[in-house]
Order: sequence, then C-alpha cells, then structure tokens
Amino acid sequence: MQSVQTESSPFFISLTDSIVETDASPDQFTLLVDEPHPLCRLAIEDLQHYLRHQQEWNHNFGLSSIKQEGVVIGKMFGVLVVKTRQNEVGYLAAFSGKMAGGNHHSRFVPPVFDGLTPHGFLNEGMQQLNGINAEVNELIMLKSDGHAERIKLLKTKRKALSAVLQKELFDHYSFLNRAGEEKSLNEIFQEALQRNPPSGAGECAAPKLLQYAFQHQMKPLALAEFWWGQSPKSEFWKHGHFYPCCKEKCEPILAHMLHEVNDTGMDKT
Repeated sequence: MQSVQTESSPFFISLTDSIVETDASPDQFTLLVDEPHPLCRLAIEDLQHYLRHQQEWNHNFGLSSIKQEGVVIGKMFGVLVVKTRQNEVGYLAAFSGKMAGGNHHSRFVPPVFDGLTPHGFLNEGMQQLNGINAEVNELIMLKSDGHAERIKLLKTKRKALSAVLQKELFDHYSFLNRAGEEKSLNEIFQEALQRNPPSGAGECAAPKLLQYAFQHQMKPLALAEFWWGQSPKSEFWKHGHFYPCCKEKCEPILAHMLHEVNDTGMDKT
C-alpha cells in the first residue's frame, strides 16, 4: 500500500487513486459499530504498517521480544477517512491521551488542548499541588498530633485547587461541530448529562480527529478505532481489535460534534 503526506496538511495521509477506486465512499458519515468501513480498513492497514516499522519515537507497547524501557502501555488509535476541499480522499490518525511522553508526534493530529505547555496554567497549578503534597507528607512523617489541624487545612486547600484546575482545564477544551458551533467540555457535559466531565475527557482519538477535520474544512467520511499493544489491567482491550467510541467520555462530545443544522436553522436528524 502507498500513502503520501501532503504539503497542505502534514497530518493528511493521501490514499492513492487506485486504492480509493476499489471502495465506495459512504453516503453518510459512519462510526465503527461492529466492523470498520472498507476505507477505514485501508487506512488502518497503512497506519499499523507505520507503527510496526517507525523509528521516530519510542513507546513501550509490550509487543517487542526485546526488553524495552518504561512501563508497558497499550494505546487506542483512531483513523478518520476524510475528503478535502480538493476532493482528495485520505485519512487522519490520532492516539488517545499521550504517547512516548508527549502530545505531538509526526503523522498524528495534535491534541485539542495541550496541557503539557511548560509555562501554562496547568503546569504551574500542578507545581502548587506538588508543593502541598510534599508539605502534607512531611507533616505526616513527623507523627505529631500538633500538626493535625495544619494537615487538614492543607488537604482542604489541595482539594479546592484541584477542582479549580480541573474546571479551567475543561474550559480550555473547545470542540467544533459540523455547523461551526463551538462548546467547551464543561458546556457539553452540563447540557447533555447535567454533570462535570470525567477525567481524561477530550483526550480520546475520535474527538481529536473530528476537531482537526472541521478546523481544516475536511469532510469526515468514516471513523474507526483499534487497540495497539498489551492490555492493561482489564482483558477487555486486545491487540489489533476494533472498538466503538467510548460512551462515558466520548458520546456527549461526539453528539455535539456531529450535530448540524439545515439551511432553515432547524436541527437535522
């Protein structure tokens, strides 16, 4: 299989015409339910070939017979087949969370929000939390009843600061939809479920892919996700298997992102 990254977008992988002609584009955007759309299979084969042979970064998926450094962490990967404004068909790729210690790697679309920015609010807030944790641990080690009130106050301060950071973080995750509307994670989950977003929401592959496509006027055609690497504690995740988007973190986000209106301003069903 041949794939080419274009100059117009470093993350758009163009599938050759001869390959695309063998598979009809879906009439409507399709999410993986049981089996990937044929176009997604082409993209997945190409991406998995890259994962097997790339030497740009090092992540321990637990698949090598040679012992690797670091904790074994399998990852969920996603592909989104898209059509550009020039009617070229290709795909975008993404991984959930972080990989190889970072958010940015060639061939993969960037995060919706990068919380690893060195001098960003999140980094500074985490330093404050680490300072509180260090003081609490030091006081606990002293094993003195005289520090009980101070420890209680510090834990209260830690909880409040953590809640503020979490809310601010979710406010920085803003998602576009097909109608061009933008909402933060806090808005999406409050409107859909009347609750706060769960930890890690917005970092999955599917929202990253759709966000990049909408930002660059690409039309989504089909999306699929697969697990790559050893399974964590749960045996649910199996290497190379396909999985639908998760309900807890992704379903409310995707409901917003895939919403659109017609010319009269009415919701389209």
